This record gives sequence, C-alpha cells and structure tokens, in this order.
Amino acid sequence: MTSPQDLASRSRAAVWHPCTQMARLAHLPPLPIARGDGPWLIDTDGRRYFDANASWWVNLFGHSDQPLLDAIKAQLDTLPHVMLAGCTHEPAVRLAERLSARTGGALGHVFFGSDGASAVEIALKQSFHSWKNRGQPDKREFVCLKNSYHGETLGALSVTDVQVFRDAYDPLLMRAHIVQSPDARLANEAEALAAMRALLAERHAQIACVIVEPLIQGAAGMVMYSPAYLKGLRELTREFGVHLIADEIAVGCGRTGSFFAWEHVLALDEKCNHRGTETQSEARHKWPDFLLLSKGITGGTLPLSLVLTTDEVFAAFWSEDVTRGFLHSHSYTGNPLACAAANAVLDRFDAGQLDANREQAERLTRAFAPLAPRVAHLRQRGMILAFDVPEAPPRFAEAFHLKARAHELLIRPIGNTVYLMPPYLIDDATAAFLADAVSKTLNDVLA
Repeated sequence: MTSPQDLASRSRAAVWHPCTQMARLAHLPPLPIARGDGPWLIDTDGRRYFDANASWWVNLFGHSDQPLLDAIKAQLDTLPHVMLAGCTHEPAVRLAERLSARTGGALGHVFFGSDGASAVEIALKQSFHSWKNRGQPDKREFVCLKNSYHGETLGALSVTDVQVFRDAYDPLLMRAHIVQSPDARLANEAEALAAMRALLAERHAQIACVIVEPLIQGAAGMVMYSPAYLKGLRELTREFGVHLIADEIAVGCGRTGSFFAWEHVLALDEKCNHRGTETQSEARHKWPDFLLLSKGITGGTLPLSLVLTTDEVFAAFWSEDVTRGFLHSHSYTGNPLACAAANAVLDRFDAGQLDANREQAERLTRAFAPLAPRVAHLRQRGMILAFDVPEAPPRFAEAFHLKARAHELLIRPIGNTVYLMPPYLIDDATAAFLADAVSKTLNDVLA
C-alpha cells in the first residue's frame, strides 16, 4: 500500500496543482485523500478532516451521497454521453425546464457549459453577440466590480479584479470597466451605486453588460452586501439598456438561504409592493438578463455549468443565418451523467432542503457567536460564515490551513479572512465541533 508520504511526493513530481505555488509543497504537502464520507475526508492513514469549504464550494450534501450516486449509476446504465449538437436527451431537457420554472419562466433558455469560467465566457459572448445581432455592435465593453472574481480563463479573467490572478496575464486581457463594489463593512452601497450610475450614463452606448456576484464576493474575502444594492443595480441597467449577469456559481443552490441568491432581491420587492397588481412582465423584468450556475449544481460529483437567459436575448439569435446563431460548444456540453446528478440535486430542494438549511444556518450562528469579541466583522449569509483576523501574521492562510489539520479540519482562508461554506449536514454537535476547531486553530496560529 502506498504511504501518504510517498503519494504526496509523487503528486508533487507529476501533478501540477491548481492555485498552488509548487515550490511551497515541500512546506505544505498535499493531503493524500483516500475516500469521503458525509462531511468528512479520510486520508490514506485513516485520519479524518471536516471539509469546511466543501471542496471549493461544490459539495452540498456530503461526500459519497447515496441519492446522487444512485442517479449517476442509473444514467450510466442507459446513456453516459451524447453530443448536444443535433441531439438531445431527457436529463438535459428536464434540468433546463426545472431551472426555468424556478425563475417563473423569466429565464426560459438554458445553455450548458462545463465549469464556472466557461459559463462566464458564454454569458459575455451571448451578451455581445445579441447586441450585435440587434444592430448595436458598438456595445462590446464589460463592467465588473472592484475585487470581483469570475474565473481564470482569459475572458473571465478580464472581468476579474483579484490582483494575484489578474496581474500575471494582464497583457493578454480585454479592458473592462472596474467600478466600486459594495461592502457592508464600509456602509458604502449608495456610493457604489452612484459610481455605477456615472459610468453607465457616460458609456451605456458602448457597454454590453455588467457582471456581479450577488450578495457575496467570494474570492475578495467573503465580502457581503445587501439585496438593496442589487435592486438598485437592476434598475440602473434597465434604465441605461445594459445587460446584467448574475454570477451565482458560488452563491447559488441554496448557499444564501434561497435557491437562487437573486431571490433575496425579489423578496425585497415583494415587501415594498403592496398593490398586488404586478404584471407577469413586470415580475420578469426584476430578474437579471443572465444567471450562471455551477459548483453545487451537481453536489460535488461531476463538472457542469449553466447559463440561464431571457426570451429577449434568445430571440436575438433566432435566424436562418448561421452567423447569427450562438457560436460556442464543447464536447461534453450537457453531459447526461452530470445532468442526472443535477436533477437529483433539484429533487433534494423540492423535498424541502431550504428549510433544513435555514435551521443549519441558525446552528452556525449560535455556535460561532462567542467568537465575535476575538475577531473582526463576524458575518453570515445563510450557509456562508466568515470573519477577519486583524494583524494576522505573515502567511496566515497557509499557517491556519496547516494548524487546522491537527484539529480534524480542512479549511483554506482567503488572505486574513477565515470562512466556512460547509456541506448541508450541520447538526448541533457538528456546529459546536466546527466552532471549537476554528477557535483552537486560531489560538495555535496567533500563539
């Protein structure tokens, strides 16, 4: 049997790990994971670690979740894959219909991708190309928020403002407009909206779209802001004739307390609308023009991403002219196995997962409340909890990650921000364990 040390050594030699300075792996060896069981990952020595960041935010229901595995195995016996160009299949159609229904038909057309970055690329291309097809080819500029993250392919990186990712490839990138971002810690949402208004007023004839991470900017350090900013942004983009892309790759699928993070915006509107006379058209206009899903949509089993968009955008491509069609594809588009997994995820939400999530979020709130005096800006939105560590020592994130392993915790801070985005498996004992493990790790690092 291969020893953990040997496996880590072979991995350093043969595997080029993502988001990793390979020279540091001698000091921060990769964990040799043998299997997963619920929220736990077990290494080749039999030690276990709670997957506090859900393996890069994808694992919703725990590792080796039986209903997801059963759905994939059943699909494997009938149709593992077929190209979606000129063919179709039940899992893809059913998934598209169910997601559209969750928007009340506002986003009635679903394009399939492979991962989050490809979904961003698809939405950017669809926005530009739809304007071009409608006789406005000058609308080719993109807008993103300061400190935003939307992926690391060249198009997605062009609307990403995380310095470490962007600077290395800056000469290759398109020039996007970067606008002040909202941050609840700074109470600056009105100021951020004013900055967006100023840009759109000046450049709307050239701007195709604005892309945002609704409610939480993940890679910026779990920066949180209110639905009111998104409501104001939707009104601005309507006023100036610019598409709005809601990148819910990280925050969709129940993470914020509703299936789509954008539903918090709709709830805000419902509280303000006492007339009870809103038309279906008015309701549909409150959704973004594009909504992107990936990560949790397959529960951490298979890669899949989806771009949901409107009748209006879809109609711009409707033509016998092939050059007016949307020109984007990849070999595994709409893979049936991934679609089967995603449908199994939706089954769980249809059975009441959001109610369970709200209870689990309350458990996290109670368990972590005693930590508040020791840290800065303890904050939470649904099943995402974060805090900042002032005056963190050098290499804080690396040190915290390493020390946490001794407390059965697999966690990766962002800068001096510690965050949890765990699987939806939090009972009282688990919440208490997480709070205790995080507190002990903080003691170890700051000592």
